[in-house]
Amino acid sequence: MARKKELKRKTKETDINISLNIDGEGNCDIKTGLPFFNHMLENLAKHALFDLDVKVVKGDIEVDAHHTVEDVGLGLGEVLNKALGDKKSIKRYGKSILPMDEALSMVAVDLSDRPYLVFDVDIPTLNDYIPEEFVKFNPQLVKEFFQAFVNKAGINLHIKLIYGDNLHHIIESVFKGVAKALEEACQINKRQEGVPSTKGKL
Repeated sequence: MARKKELKRKTKETDINISLNIDGEGNCDIKTGLPFFNHMLENLAKHALFDLDVKVVKGDIEVDAHHTVEDVGLGLGEVLNKALGDKKSIKRYGKSILPMDEALSMVAVDLSDRPYLVFDVDIPTLNDYIPEEFVKFNPQLVKEFFQAFVNKAGINLHIKLIYGDNLHHIIESVFKGVAKALEEACQINKRQEGVPSTKGKL
């Protein structure tokens, strides 16, 4: 059974279309109006082997990027939860330790249907010089994205930055680390016939 879903999320602030195929090849088409955020979502799709399309038809980025980033997180979390279905035979747990040059992130995920985020990432404060990629995308929105994603996906996600200096590398190592953990957790375990829980339900 195909594990793919589509979602349209429309509010007074944003209008977003998302489609996700868990059992994809890492193909994606991302258009959020925020180039750096596009790049991070492309990394997420590529390394989780998700086919992912995200189109922000409308977003109030003239105010700031917060609503767009948060609503994409909510939409992506919801569509992942729906695509996972009854979660029978999934591995459920996934983990990764992922380097990006000098940055190293550790990620663990449990597709538990109990939303909880631990975000232990020290985001360096931007000084007087703001790199071009962060003019529209405030780095503090990384946590907001993952909090929204976790809430709607119904997953337990732990993200820890072990070390790193470059802001771009830190954020990219986090997104890639989450991707690899999700790839593992979403895989089908042929030895697991039912839901991987002593409760019999996730």
